[in-house]
Amino acid sequence: MTLLELAPRVPVSDRLATLPVVIVGAGPIGLAAAANLVERGIDFVVLEAGDDIADSVRSWGHTRLFSPWKHLVDPASARLLEASASGWTVPDPERAPSGAELFEEYLLPLSSLDAIASRIRTGVEVVAVSREGMDRTRTANRAQTPFAVRLRNEHGEVEELSARAVIDASGTYRTPNSLASSGLSLLGLDEIAEHVHPALPDVFGRDRAAFAGRHTTVVGAGHSAANTLLALVRLAREVPGTRVTWLLRNANAVRVSSSADDELAGRSALGARVDAAVRRGDIEVVDRFEIVRARKGAAGAGGAVAVVGHRAGELVTHSTDVVVNATGFRPDLDLLREIRLDLDDIVEAPRRLAPLIDPNLHSCGTVAPHGFAELTHPEPGFFIVGMKSYGRAPTFLLATGYEQVRSVAAWLAGDMRAATNVELVLPATGVCSTGVGPEASGSCCR
Repeated sequence: MTLLELAPRVPVSDRLATLPVVIVGAGPIGLAAAANLVERGIDFVVLEAGDDIADSVRSWGHTRLFSPWKHLVDPASARLLEASASGWTVPDPERAPSGAELFEEYLLPLSSLDAIASRIRTGVEVVAVSREGMDRTRTANRAQTPFAVRLRNEHGEVEELSARAVIDASGTYRTPNSLASSGLSLLGLDEIAEHVHPALPDVFGRDRAAFAGRHTTVVGAGHSAANTLLALVRLAREVPGTRVTWLLRNANAVRVSSSADDELAGRSALGARVDAAVRRGDIEVVDRFEIVRARKGAAGAGGAVAVVGHRAGELVTHSTDVVVNATGFRPDLDLLREIRLDLDDIVEAPRRLAPLIDPNLHSCGTVAPHGFAELTHPEPGFFIVGMKSYGRAPTFLLATGYEQVRSVAAWLAGDMRAATNVELVLPATGVCSTGVGPEASGSCCR
């Protein structure tokens, strides 16, 4: 089967040619998709659920990325910025910025370019995607029928947009994995919700009061968990009574790699720092704990939260004041119920992409270059890109997403040579984590 047979270009009828491409999400990958479409002369609209662009990035802006600037800037975006009157230049290529710096020094200027700013709508949540007048069961003339993108706008009203194609770059940060080891919603979560924080809380900023002088349990074994553990250890040195527990499902503490072969120096050192903190007793490790449910802690029981689970064949209770859910993320597929998807049964990535990103076989730097062909679904003109394209796999790098959208934009423009000529140079990484299981699916490869 040829690439042309694998992913036929959307037939552009007279009406389709007048419609924009809808990009869901104004994060780094969504904005890169916009930049590539600008260069291709293809109209688009970007729909962002947050009140500003890159809402998820801003939520963990206090966290330093592992990748240096040379791996964080999309080539098409850089060309547009450098050609603008702003005087923008690429920041120090070898320095790894924080999320806030990524936003302020790159994403915000990019989103402010006239060709992109005029096409962004913020405070707009996409709630469903389908085809106009047909659900997923209807086939006749499907590829010639515009997409119907239903959204809840900034005024809370529901409306629909017609689109030539849809690029879902909405990411996964808003849909974390469950704390329950079964993957189902945690029983009792409503009782303790006020004591549960998402991954990468701002321990020394907006969230400090929630952790200072309290016992925090971090659940998860990825890099997000490691970052939070180290921040809490530092806080414990400053505030008496601050305690840190690392709760793991595996028999051993599943640590991020501290391989000397990792070209991303910040990530290389992370595992070693966590190991040292565990050896010093700064972090208490509770391993082989399979969480079943949670409830409010009983008075005098040692914490506001009681986490109940199986350990060594027994049902036991772990008491704590605060829980950080660093168990990783999963794609929100509810809005795509009427779209014909072809997803891997395990990681929920596009089926042709899944073998290339399987975390049991690949680290961030060993993912093969891929583009529109691997991202194609049975729904012509629909693509999931960026972190969401990786499903539950934790091996995503921004540079990978940039090449994805470059290829997709070329395909939409009918430039098959550029679409199929996929190239990607990633930093050597070693293994992102060891003993990988669903628990080890934190954000490992920013």
